[in-house]
Amino acid sequence: MKKLVVIGGVAAGGSFAARARRLSEAAEITVIERGPDVSFANCGLPYYIGGEIPQREALAVQTPQSLKGLLNLQVRVRTEAVAIDPAGRRVKVRNLGDGSEEWLAYDALMLAPGAVPVRPPLPGIDGENIFCLRNLQDMDRIKSAAASSASAVVIGAGFIGLEMAEQLHRLGLRVSIVELQEQVLPQLDREMSALMESELKDNGIELILGDGIASFTPKGSATSCQLNSGRKLDADLVVLSIGVRPDTGLAKEAGLELGPRGHIHVDEWQRTSVEGIYAAGDAVETADRLGASPAAVPLGGPANRQGRVAADHIFLGARAKPYPGSLGTAIVRVFNVAAGLTGWTERRLRQAARPHRVTLVNDNHHAGYFPGAKPMALKVLWDPEDGRVLGAQATGFKGIDKRLDVLATAIVGKLTIDDLCHLELSYAPPFGSAKDIVNLAGFAATNARDGLVENVHQLPDDPQVQLIDVRLKPVVQAHPLKGAVNIPFPMLRSSLDKLDRNRPVVTVCTFGKMSYFAARILLQNGFDAKSYSGGIRGSIDPRSPAKLATS
Repeated sequence: MKKLVVIGGVAAGGSFAARARRLSEAAEITVIERGPDVSFANCGLPYYIGGEIPQREALAVQTPQSLKGLLNLQVRVRTEAVAIDPAGRRVKVRNLGDGSEEWLAYDALMLAPGAVPVRPPLPGIDGENIFCLRNLQDMDRIKSAAASSASAVVIGAGFIGLEMAEQLHRLGLRVSIVELQEQVLPQLDREMSALMESELKDNGIELILGDGIASFTPKGSATSCQLNSGRKLDADLVVLSIGVRPDTGLAKEAGLELGPRGHIHVDEWQRTSVEGIYAAGDAVETADRLGASPAAVPLGGPANRQGRVAADHIFLGARAKPYPGSLGTAIVRVFNVAAGLTGWTERRLRQAARPHRVTLVNDNHHAGYFPGAKPMALKVLWDPEDGRVLGAQATGFKGIDKRLDVLATAIVGKLTIDDLCHLELSYAPPFGSAKDIVNLAGFAATNARDGLVENVHQLPDDPQVQLIDVRLKPVVQAHPLKGAVNIPFPMLRSSLDKLDRNRPVVTVCTFGKMSYFAARILLQNGFDAKSYSGGIRGSIDPRSPAKLATS
């Protein structure tokens, strides 16, 4: 018999306890949870606030009673772990109801305390209508406050911030988003957030980018939000969504090794630096599948898998498989637009001075001739030495999750851009195209690698560069591109004498495919020609009409 104590439920702790029970009916498993809920769907919290998930009980996945019946777990809610004695292999716990304390012995201890929302020490931040979202109780408070509110300010434009903005908008509130960075979704590269920004604006969300929060001041029943720029926003409701930090105070006091940002350092079996103590979930740093430095990925998927690995190591020994590391695959849907990423971004690759090349393609999510085809943009980062895929980002209206999942699998499988060309993906007109956008990314990347075309990722400002728009005239008339000369692609071969062979050329189209064809024609006719990567759709060029960038 083994005595297992689990500190923290939800994803990592719950997964560990459930897997341990499957592997051992004899184990004595006790789960300690500081809050009233041991298992709930925290990713669904914003959607209950906005009413998209109508039933609160749908989020309460398990109760202490159901876990006792299903898994024979001893679950203690409203109980806090206050100290760990590694030498004595015991944990001191405190009953938050009556204050009583006791020591629980363990053979193995799982730390799954998760992460807590960042609340910087700003003036007025503890105001009664300023909220963070971590658990069901936070959710209830925000939903109650929203019922009597007309306006809201969301601080932070990451995944949770955007979900909260959408859901508060669903309730009829006037919503403003404040983000310190110059873009929404700072997790993505700038150009991949443009469509999401347009969608937010089209739905009446005010975006205040490149500005941060300085302080809060009560103003009657509302709150005045003072920004770094000096601007003030009045709101009935404020939601802080500016990141999370690992909840690792208990681990630090117990002498566990922590990483530079306070995360618990674990090995490939989720073992901490102290014998007999494991850790998993948002509080830990693990291997990065693409890098040497540890990664901290506060997502439900990795947390569940890490908990399982730890239980396997305890009960299966040499038969257990180690945790291979995290990619950070994530996606968000706001109104009609989805955006997500997997692996490394271009920004991160640059910061690490890691050699890479960029391919950006646009296409429809299924066959263009089939009704309902929606545009999407896909960005792939790859190693110029061996062609291995290093990261990908996608944005659009439909099918974003499918492409990200394919590319996440490609990264794990160490596939190259040549492999992307020949992936055999499911195709019928309602679902995809004979040449899926993932295949197109492979084609475009291999063309660039083989020297068939040189891509540029920004429209030129140099007046010496001839910007040639090869879209058809009706499209150009509807969405003109300032500074460009329109020569529709079918007329290009017969119009070469209209171009100056002594000046460089950049070709532009809607998706990027026709501009590549045009650049190939020009290159083979003696021109210094480059193609604008990905096409105008998805462009953030300030000279382009806003609708052109996202239509």
